[in-house]
Amino acid sequence: MRFVKFVKAALVAALGMTLITASAHAADGGDIARSYGVWRNPKNSVHLEIKDCGPATCGVVVWASPKAEADARKSGTDTLIGKQLLRDFEAQKNGSLKGRVWVPTLKVTLVGTADIVDAKTMRAKGCVIGNFLCKSQLWTRIDGPALMASRAAP
Repeated sequence: MRFVKFVKAALVAALGMTLITASAHAADGGDIARSYGVWRNPKNSVHLEIKDCGPATCGVVVWASPKAEADARKSGTDTLIGKQLLRDFEAQKNGSLKGRVWVPTLKVTLVGTADIVDAKTMRAKGCVIGNFLCKSQLWTRIDGPALMASRAAP
């Protein structure tokens, strides 16, 4: 029973705290740059900037709600702002991106994938074990005034 609770918590945290970049389904296997920008999770508690980080793509927290920050502090993370939650994301042959997702509240790193649904929507999926015990969410691209507010927030 404890394992089931852990798995559920891991999935919720992985998707709630992070997730994830996305990709285009271009004929050449995907254009990672299309995923670049700022995205918010469904609860609007975390905003991630997806960008180039050397040889791969990453996602860095640019804004977090007070509750998200408090949850991270309870787990030993001083602040979420500036933390790289998405690491080593690369385009796959099917057009998706795949990489590692760090979940500060659980102190674990999980496997994550993502796909661009349209210009403003990304389907993010996190899995505890391989392609088993997974959960997905729809993330929304932030632009205009919302983006400026997210970048101005402490």
